[in-house]
Amino acid sequence: MVPKHGDLQKNNKRREEATEMDVLRRSSRISRKDRIRNVTIRQQIGLEETIIKEIEQNQLTWCGHVQRKAEERLPKIALKWMPKQKRARGRPKNNWMEGIKKAMNERNLSEDRKQWSLGVGQRRKTF
Repeated sequence: MVPKHGDLQKNNKRREEATEMDVLRRSSRISRKDRIRNVTIRQQIGLEETIIKEIEQNQLTWCGHVQRKAEERLPKIALKWMPKQKRARGRPKNNWMEGIKKAMNERNLSEDRKQWSLGVGQRRKTF
């Protein structure tokens, strides 16, 4: 499930993680009544990253892909577009680029292409 706007909000992150753990527990045939910790289940399955990290990884990969495009390409125009109307009162919602910048800061990434590819990682082959 990919969010429609902004980065993953806290409420959505919790839901995604809960759904992921539900799927992992069901596939391992482990009930919540068994009182086995999520970390233990992840170790048994061999998963190191959460679904949230995977989503952020895919977002960073896509952002790097769009950044390499020519300025007149539609994805790059859409990435840089900012709406002109004012938002409603209250705390401003994070936009997609703010989520990308946060994920970049967590991984100590900059705009440098070589560092970006090392920090984001190579594209994985799926079978």
